Amino acid sequence: MEISDVRRRVTETVEGAKRAAGERRARSDEAARDYAVVLESLAVPLVRQVANVLKAQGYLFGVFTPSGSVRLASEKSADDYIEISLDTSGDQPVVLGHSRRTRGRRIVEHERPIGGPAIQSVTEEQLLAFVLEELGPLVER
Repeated sequence: MEISDVRRRVTETVEGAKRAAGERRARSDEAARDYAVVLESLAVPLVRQVANVLKAQGYLFGVFTPSGSVRLASEKSADDYIEISLDTSGDQPVVLGHSRRTRGRRIVEHERPIGGPAIQSVTEEQLLAFVLEELGPLVER
């Protein structure tokens, strides 16, 4: 194979990768702006409501809002929590639900996409369904 062909193909590959990375960054930036609205108007208020109901029933959970996410965490164990965040690691950004709970020394984690980062792509019902699905194992003890 001629060196000129190899050079041309390598150059095309590098340029294509740079172009794709730029497009992915632009999508991620737009998704982060959209997700900020979802976080402030849907996710945080919903998780606060769930925490208030749990506290009224005697379960000790707190709400934390680390950068770009909301977390419902057990006050008994910092390792037991449900979190909603934006995942921009893939080709298309998604709102990601993540839960973690401990059973002795064993750690059980679940992650699943909930919806898109735009306010039109994720609903309160989807967020609540995720939180309730993951809440059961945290309060069954």
